[in-house]
Amino acid sequence: MKKIFTSLICTALLLISFSAFSVPKLNSFPSATATIFLDFDGHYVQSTFWNSGNPINCVASGMTDPQITEAFNRVAEDFRPFDVNITTDSTVFLATPLSKRIRIIITSTSNWTDPGTTGISYTGSFIWGDDTPAFVFSDRLLYSPKKTGECISHETGHTVGLSHQSKYNAIDCNTPVEPYSTGYGSGETGWAPIMGNSLNRNFSNWNDGPTPYGCTVTQDNLTTITTQNGFGYRVDDYNETLNGSTVAFAANSFNVNGIITTNTDKDAFKFTLNSNSNFHIATAPFSVGAACSGANLDIVIELYSSPTTLIRTYNPITTLGVTVDTVLNAGTYYIKIMGGGNSNIGSYGSLGTYTITGSFSGLPIHDVRLSGTADKGKHNLSWKIIADEPIKTIEVQTSNDGTNFTKLADAGATSTKFSYLPYKNSTVFYRLKVTSVLDQNVYSNTIALKTEGGDQRLFRVSTLVTNEIIINADLNYQYRISDMNGATISMGTGLKGTNRVNASNLSRGMYIIQLFNDIQNQTERIIRQ
Repeated sequence: MKKIFTSLICTALLLISFSAFSVPKLNSFPSATATIFLDFDGHYVQSTFWNSGNPINCVASGMTDPQITEAFNRVAEDFRPFDVNITTDSTVFLATPLSKRIRIIITSTSNWTDPGTTGISYTGSFIWGDDTPAFVFSDRLLYSPKKTGECISHETGHTVGLSHQSKYNAIDCNTPVEPYSTGYGSGETGWAPIMGNSLNRNFSNWNDGPTPYGCTVTQDNLTTITTQNGFGYRVDDYNETLNGSTVAFAANSFNVNGIITTNTDKDAFKFTLNSNSNFHIATAPFSVGAACSGANLDIVIELYSSPTTLIRTYNPITTLGVTVDTVLNAGTYYIKIMGGGNSNIGSYGSLGTYTITGSFSGLPIHDVRLSGTADKGKHNLSWKIIADEPIKTIEVQTSNDGTNFTKLADAGATSTKFSYLPYKNSTVFYRLKVTSVLDQNVYSNTIALKTEGGDQRLFRVSTLVTNEIIINADLNYQYRISDMNGATISMGTGLKGTNRVNASNLSRGMYIIQLFNDIQNQTERIIRQ
């Protein structure tokens, strides 16, 4: 909630701490020129602007140290791009010039305000120079560090000049359907604007969007914050130039922290591989818990093989962080880190802290070459592996589109071929995932095989097996596995679709599998390798 104050007369406030209650002394950016003081330990307020001029004896927030620390971290990340220090230390606040500081009192003393009010502040009061405070009522937020942190940033946003962000429908551009926009989506990327109602969304940040005054009356949060309060953005930590001066990752493994401070900020890094290598990188935004809770940054990574050659952009839709696992040839590479958007919100307010962890190392598996043929509906795969270390597993993977692969079968660690009767008469894509005894993974090339001719059988069975028999069925069925003398070994049932039957208990040799239902009785020979 906000109050708009237009009088030119400002009366000095008497702000005296009345409690010895101790809170953790935290600072987000000690060298900053401006200060936002989060006052959790209680305060005595007497001001003509609040409570009709009557004193307010604000008790402490009632929050534990861990709750205070989490709320602080959430607010600190919201203001991370700016040259401002979020602090819980009153001495830091008092040492800052009057025109560059604000006190946010977090208290359970809320009975002097309207019921349902969770916070209250004066718009633009940050630069008044008279220590007019803003308030957040922890009791009405159920002492939740998430909700308290969101409300602190919201009320502080008013003090630096921001209005509410609203939501409109396509029909009425004058009346908001939500004066306090609750945003969009769910899960990790479920988003709401800080200046709306972000209490129940995982992801929130500053926004350039409509206000309660009409859908075309928008407010550029970042410009307002950085041009009207005596402070701007932080100094950029890494530039985006791809050349000899680009910051290099350490050899083999690395851990780097950075900040995306503006909508145009991109941080560049480089690394050199002396041989073909596995490259793993995990980039995560700052968070206070699971699913990147408390993050303001939705990360995008660009991978370059030269300063002018972009290999790939990594921008997952459902997560805020990015993980890259790939194989790269020897050479020098570059990456750029930047803020991006997702299906719920664009990249405007995607700013904040990130951590990069990663490694690259030479491959014990030098090459995996897959080939295959289609013969009367059956797909026959064969491959060649060149490796310095023994192979632990070979996984045959399949895909309908050549992009999204799933496990089809485990082939033997020493096997070089696999046969398969596809469930559907269509083009099927195949690749191998090969894992060495050192647990390094390499993927083969992808091949596509088309099934030709009709297959009238209801059941299609992998006839050359290792640990499992794959059965593709058009209808539900029963099966019986027998040895070559006709002795039954196992029996069971299966459902329409792809089924897997354990074959690890079978000795090497040939077996008979019978598949039957009310429509068809089918017999196949299988060979256990």
